[in-house]
Amino acid sequence: MLKVTKIGDSRLNIEFEGSLNAQEMEDALEDFISKAAGIDNGIMLYEINDFEFPSLAALGVKFSKLPTLFGFIGKFKKAAMLTDKKWLQKVSEIEGMLIPGLQIKAFSSEERAAAEEWLTS
Repeated sequence: MLKVTKIGDSRLNIEFEGSLNAQEMEDALEDFISKAAGIDNGIMLYEINDFEFPSLAALGVKFSKLPTLFGFIGKFKKAAMLTDKKWLQKVSEIEGMLIPGLQIKAFSSEERAAAEEWLTS
């Protein structure tokens, strides 16, 4: 399950749990693109609870949408990652180093208040 919720004019909350098949990935990415439209200088709170790798078909869908997704990445200035998986925390922070203009900081699930504070500072 990947759920995208728009909060106000410049924030998206993204919740990911479990695994995604190709259709679920397609629907989730279209939902993200739709809700990110019009956002500028935005923030994201990305919460991963129970991570399972998406199916190969779902990854294919994501790769096909990469050009569009890269266009939307520039609309965000900060993303906070909430997860208890240490390797996902590290990967997200490395990703932040590779994407110009986007700061990504990882937090454990228990640090939600700190993540919220960081996003809005």
